[in-house]
Amino acid sequence: MTRDLTGDFQTQRQAADQMPYPTLTVRRDRLARLARMTKHHQLEIIRAIQTDFGQRSDVEIRMAEINAVLHAIRHTRLHLWHWMRPWSVSMPWRLTPARARIAPQPLGIVGVISPWNYPWSLALMPIVDAFAAGNVVMLKPSEHSPATSNLLQRLVAQYFTLEEFKVVEGGVEVARRFSELPFDHLVFTGSTAVGRQVAQAAAVNLTPVTLELGGKSPAIVAGDADFDKAATDIIFGKGMNGGQTCIAPDYVLVESRHISAVVKALSEAIQRQRPDDHAATHAINAAHQQRLDAMLQEAHDHGCRIIDHGPHAPALVIDPHRELQVMREEIFGRCLPVIGVSDMSAAIRYVNARPHPLALYAFTHDKGLQQQLLQTTRSGALVSNATLLHHAVPSLPFGGVGESGMGAYHGRHGFERFSHLRGIFYQAKRSASRMLYPPYRRWLIKLLGLG
Repeated sequence: MTRDLTGDFQTQRQAADQMPYPTLTVRRDRLARLARMTKHHQLEIIRAIQTDFGQRSDVEIRMAEINAVLHAIRHTRLHLWHWMRPWSVSMPWRLTPARARIAPQPLGIVGVISPWNYPWSLALMPIVDAFAAGNVVMLKPSEHSPATSNLLQRLVAQYFTLEEFKVVEGGVEVARRFSELPFDHLVFTGSTAVGRQVAQAAAVNLTPVTLELGGKSPAIVAGDADFDKAATDIIFGKGMNGGQTCIAPDYVLVESRHISAVVKALSEAIQRQRPDDHAATHAINAAHQQRLDAMLQEAHDHGCRIIDHGPHAPALVIDPHRELQVMREEIFGRCLPVIGVSDMSAAIRYVNARPHPLALYAFTHDKGLQQQLLQTTRSGALVSNATLLHHAVPSLPFGGVGESGMGAYHGRHGFERFSHLRGIFYQAKRSASRMLYPPYRRWLIKLLGLG
């Protein structure tokens, strides 16, 4: 496998060297083939993902896996011609009439290590941006979603040459060796713990990395919020994909005097959105299910009030102790702690006392509180009166900060992430700037304010 990885990498390196700046036509063609691969094999994609999860809503697969990729490709192909154009930058008066520009150029080979929770879209979304920037790509999909990973390998081989796009299947050892390859950029989506290992492996080759991690994304419900609407939005975010979403609400903060009303609204929202098991998504495997069951059991054993409407619906855990597993780890499942605080200042202090989250959800129409959250907290994204929907905006950067990630992509931000923004300087035929060369004249030193 090591020889295969190295050989495939060298094949792509030669291809990248032979075509260091693919034209707009080449890039748009690669994106078009990526779209055809996704659009023409929708039923196979749905079957593969359902096989990996045991059960997952086909509506959610179409919405979060298939349409997400197609919309990203459509947006990118529409704007790519503009993103590729070099642009002029201002020139200090001392150097005029010289000119300066910035020209985005491909990096070369981009490696992508993708997760199991959205095994199609989170594998291909960074590749959309990498192709737009003119790179070739190697992908290592998750071993925890083997049916989808195998489908990716088979379809990519049909639609792309090895020189353009290669899928590498395998387990932990393959992922480790993959992250040690001297890519020009490496993207990893997954847990913070594994992200550290990937960054360490990449550092040996000084490979720049984009780490899309996670963390405990809070939802703050202020007293002025419409509790029913807030609960509906929170349960939508928590219920999607069985809570196995990096930007899912991980816990809810609400003023203690409103906690009963918010819990009631959340419980009713669960019953409306997840009335039975038909549209639910199961845990990816038995080990993950056991971990989630252990979280709930520990909370129950410590006297927490738990409102549970079914084995695959969001389960509310009221005021859990902060030392419980459900409060120490990213849940990545159906458990949803609801925590009472004295006021919104206390909620902000609670959030700031913990690692910066990938998303911070604020349910309030109070402009002052929204501004306070913007200025006094840090998170990958700040979202008001909604959950998850910011991920569907292709012109917004998507990424974390601190333990929730490093770097961002999507749309133009992804194009620039996977490009080298090369500085270009054009000296004029007649330029006074040569007077800056030695020997240094006293009048020039005075003019420049150097003495």
